[in-house]
Formats: sequence, structure tokens, C-alpha cells
Amino acid sequence: MTHAQAQNAPVPAQARAVRAVIVQPQWHVEDFATPQSFERWMRGQLEQAKTGFVTGRPNLVVLTELNGVGLYLRGSKLARFTGRFDYALGLTLFQRFPEAAYRALTQKVSLVRGLLLSLAPDVLEEYVPLCSKLAKEYKVWLVCGSAPLPHLTSPVNSSSKRVRIDGSGVYNESLVFSPQGLLVGAADKVYLTTLEREAGLDFSAGRLEDLKVINTPAGDLGIAISLDAFKPDLVKALEKQGADVLVQPDANGSPWTGREQEGPLKGKRDQPEAWLESAWQAVQRSKTLRYALNPMVVGNFLDASFDGQSAIIAKEFEAQKQQNYVMTKPRAGFLALLPWVAEGSDAELRELGRKLSSGSGHSFENRYLTGVLSADLKLQPSSVASSALRPFEAALDALGQGAVLEKPWSGWRWVWPSLWGLLALWGVVLRFRRKRRGWVLLLLGILGGVMTQL
Repeated sequence: MTHAQAQNAPVPAQARAVRAVIVQPQWHVEDFATPQSFERWMRGQLEQAKTGFVTGRPNLVVLTELNGVGLYLRGSKLARFTGRFDYALGLTLFQRFPEAAYRALTQKVSLVRGLLLSLAPDVLEEYVPLCSKLAKEYKVWLVCGSAPLPHLTSPVNSSSKRVRIDGSGVYNESLVFSPQGLLVGAADKVYLTTLEREAGLDFSAGRLEDLKVINTPAGDLGIAISLDAFKPDLVKALEKQGADVLVQPDANGSPWTGREQEGPLKGKRDQPEAWLESAWQAVQRSKTLRYALNPMVVGNFLDASFDGQSAIIAKEFEAQKQQNYVMTKPRAGFLALLPWVAEGSDAELRELGRKLSSGSGHSFENRYLTGVLSADLKLQPSSVASSALRPFEAALDALGQGAVLEKPWSGWRWVWPSLWGLLALWGVVLRFRRKRRGWVLLLLGILGGVMTQL
């Protein structure tokens, strides 16, 4: 089946039975060290999800937010051993400084955005084809979490199969693939967290009006990445388009039993209580949304702690079993809910959350709970018309199917080592002239050159 045929294939006019599977993985910096280790980590999640697959109906698999972010630290081997994200980012910036600075100046963006743009080609070439490959290999509808990705475009009047980066934006973007490995849609995160905004990673915010519901045999999917699912205007926009499954990939970067980290009630209530105002509340109040899928990644990634409870949510009348996030009252509406690490009083759970966190030094540090959740979704016939891929989506799909990504001048990677080498050479010249500062320049040149290679 060609991509055009897949896009225009009619949706059966009957109720749809879907098996939904979400994975709560644990990540480590080592998972991103090499292409082999990253594929092993991603494939491991599909192997876990496979235990929940059924035959005779679509299997929908949803992975977690920012599962590609660690690829941006691969440029510097030292970055993975710093123990702190800001140090790791700084070392990576040092290694790619000339190109990052050039991108920042020519695109009129921050130095951090310049770094992301300089690293993006390598990330795109690895992440997009891998997601396509896994969807095809496991024959699933795959919401491949999200990753920091720029938009792409196909050159006009190009007879060759080539794509290139379009503009200066880098988005927290979720990709959706068919069982044939074809991209069927993408969504950019609209509401960014403090870490994602200009003072942090400097991602670009998506536009609310650009969000579209993705029509598939596995549901009419409305993608609301993490904080987006907390925003009524965004949820309403997806409802107006007929979404019946809300997909909320998540990476909650703080202790689950700590206080809320974003919004007007920041620091005033527990995170599990705040979480009820995202996907769970959206489904209970909505006239179109029947289900929500909220996978959450766990683990200490350098000095950042990620934690949560993954959940598959339904209307209260359909999921009547009383369940709860920790530190909240039991309630209906959870088709499947992964338990937290332990049970106990609020005070005991808060203390355990601190022990799990990065840098605690406790024996419980990084001992989070992982798992897989699956549930059968009963959906009405689709009311959403299939739509053609937008230009940037078509370019992403082409990349996933083997198109060549045009890269900026590859010689950038030799500029910095060459400059440090010249500095060391000048130091040698000064030593021959018996100048004291020659030793200083020589040592600086050697150190800088070594640092660019580690």
C-alpha cells in the first residue's frame, strides 16, 4: 500500500475495537550513548508492549515524552559523566561552539537554540527512521513519544529524494506512524514548561491552530504532550475536531510525591492531585473524548528526577473500579493504572520520593517502578475525515522512508580542533623564541583540542 492509499483508505463505518498499550520505561544516560544502545532501549519498550498485543484488531502503542532528548548529548563523551544536565549541555556546547555560534548569529536565535540546530541533523537521521522501523516491524500504530525536532521541507523542483531543515524552530514534537511505517501525523507541544522555554532548552512553542486530530483505525487521536493536556483551550480545540482518544506522552521532571511545579498553584498542592486536572478530568468532562493514554517515563537522568504513574483513562461509567494516584482519594475512571513504588501516609511517601531522587545517596535512589499497561478501547465510527500530510510531515515521512537529509557544511566539526591546534603550534613557536607564555598557549591548545574530541 502506498502512502497516498494509506491516507485515503476509507474508515469502516462500524464501531472500532482497539487494543491500547502504554509503556512506563526507565531511562539512563547510557541508553543514548550510541545508536546501538538507543535502538536497544527503544526496541525494549516495544518488546514490553508486545506482551499486551492482540490479534484481529489494531494495536496502538504510545511511548513517552522527550524519549529522544538524550541524543543531543551524544556529541560529547564527557557530557554523560558530568552528573548534571547544565554541565553536560555546556560541554556539548563547547565541543560544537563554532557551528552553534554561527547558527545562532545567522538564524538570530539563542546560543542554546544554535546548538540544537547544529545537532539536529544527526538526531533526525537516527530518531525518525528508527520510529518508522519499529512501527513497521511490530505492525502497530505507534505514537513514538516525542523529541526535540526542527521542521523539514522538501526542496522545490528537486527530482532526487532529499529533505532539509526548514527555519530556525526546534519543537517538542510527537510523531505517529502506521503499521506500514508511514508517518500519518505529527504534533508540536504548544505550552512549554519552564525548562523548555528561553531560559532553559529554548524550544519553539507550537501553535494551537496548527494542532490536528489524526484519523486512524486505532482512534481519532488528539495529541496533547504533557502540559498541553492541562490546558482547556487546547483540549477543546481537539474536541471540536472530533478526537475520541487523548494521547498525553509525558516526562514529569520532578518527584511524583512532591509539589506541583507549574501553573498558578505551583508549590501549593501535591503533583498527583494536580495531575487529575489533565487527562482524567478532560475525559470525564468531554462529549467526544472517550479515553486518554498517559505514559510517563521514570528514572534519574543526570541530576533530573522523572517520576509518575502511567494510566489509561476512560469514562467513570466504563471504568468503575475505584483506583487512585498516590496521595489522592480512590475514584472511578481508570481502566488501567500503574501503582507507585509503595503505599503509605503522605509524609512517608514524600520522604520516599526524596530518597528516589537524583543525588539522594540513599539505597532507594533511582529504584523507580516500570511496567506496561494495556486495555481494550471501544470506539464509535469515526467522524473525522482523513487529511493529507502537511509539507513538514511529508518531509518527515520521506526521511523515515530513506530520503537523504541535506546537511550544512560538514567541515564545521574540524574548525574547533584546528583552531586549538593552531594555538598549540603558536605556543611551540613562542617556546623556540624563549617566550614564557609559549608553555601556557601550548598547554591550552592541547587541552582544548583534547576536549573537542571527548
